[in-house]
Amino acid sequence: MTERIASWIEGYRTAWESNDPADIVALFTEDAEYRDGPSTPPWVGHDDIVVKWLEARDEPGDTTFTWQVLVDTPELGVAQCVSEYPRQSKIYDNLWVVRFAPDGRASSFTDWFVLRD
Repeated sequence: MTERIASWIEGYRTAWESNDPADIVALFTEDAEYRDGPSTPPWVGHDDIVVKWLEARDEPGDTTFTWQVLVDTPELGVAQCVSEYPRQSKIYDNLWVVRFAPDGRASSFTDWFVLRD
């Protein structure tokens, strides 16, 4: 396993907890596409990603998150994740698909998720 996807996920988790626009922007290329579901229209570029991220943000401490790497190449990372929202009694199973630019930032991110029964 390389460190690319693990490092990127740790950065994502930092941004998730901080909701700091600089942490969010650091994850993505200027023209990146972010999909919060496999069939949703993408959020395109830093400005769009930051605005929509913050509109849908979780507050610090609202979630627990575990993950394991399934694919890790210089161009592609795939992780199987579990996002828990204890206060809402919700658990999501996620499959994150990240396409990387040469500098390690994401040029494309898609969160495939399912709410557990």
